[in-house]
Amino acid sequence: MVKTGGHALYRYSPSLVAAIIAIIAFAILTLLHTYRMIKSKLWFCLPFTIGGLFEFVGYIGRALGHSNPTSLGLYILQTLLILVAPALFAATIYMTLGRIMRATRAEHHSPIRVNWLTKLFVLGDIISFCTQGGGGGQQASGDPDKVKTGENIILGGLFLQIVIFGLFVLVSAIFHKRLRKQPTQVSVKGDLKWQKMMMVLYAVSALILVRNVFRVVEYAGGRDGPLLRVEWPIYVFDAILMAATLLIWGGWYPALLRPTGMRQVGDADEGISLPNASGMAHGSATRAAANGAYEK
Repeated sequence: MVKTGGHALYRYSPSLVAAIIAIIAFAILTLLHTYRMIKSKLWFCLPFTIGGLFEFVGYIGRALGHSNPTSLGLYILQTLLILVAPALFAATIYMTLGRIMRATRAEHHSPIRVNWLTKLFVLGDIISFCTQGGGGGQQASGDPDKVKTGENIILGGLFLQIVIFGLFVLVSAIFHKRLRKQPTQVSVKGDLKWQKMMMVLYAVSALILVRNVFRVVEYAGGRDGPLLRVEWPIYVFDAILMAATLLIWGGWYPALLRPTGMRQVGDADEGISLPNASGMAHGSATRAAANGAYEK
């Protein structure tokens, strides 16, 4: 047990080797996301990329903590960044569902009005993010009472994130079922990979949910709980799962929603694609051409 000012930090000696492996993995995955985001110009994926950066810097903090185990600053850095990174992943995931609904022109199948869907989930995600961050700030004091308060605040933020994710998966499943029963003209086109993107949403949502449940159990056990006395759970139930989340999202990017030979409109809220036809008129002629292309 490593202490500073009479307050225990790590219950073990942080593994340098494990941290370096995590640093390398998250560096590669974050670079992959940065490349794909810039190439596809899907800027709403920026939170996902920032989340990867948080993981990368967080594990640098753990690596430095190996030789500086009494540094409260390094301890808070790695704890906080690794803790809140999945909330950033979630923000992009929530926005993607709205874009799937619009890309397939199936907004009417959503159990929640699409204009409110993304706003509600992202707002909840922001609240969860700030709650967890605030709890981490309480822990930074090093005072045992404030640390305990910080743990409870973080626990509340994690519970909120689980509830939001559960509702998101439910909304996604309802929309998916309705659209498969009553497909739109756009959704039946084979070049719009919306069903594959839905599978990606389910996969990454499941990984983040498992990770969040682990974190809830971890913090519910308190600082003397069994999950905080050993280091391997944070790598098995957090680092590996979040690396897998980055890998899956990076491999099957939301660019799958673009039909072949189409380019995305600059309006990020619409996420609809228009034909790359040379000499196409602008303004109303462009919109008319787009509508015509979808109706064929």
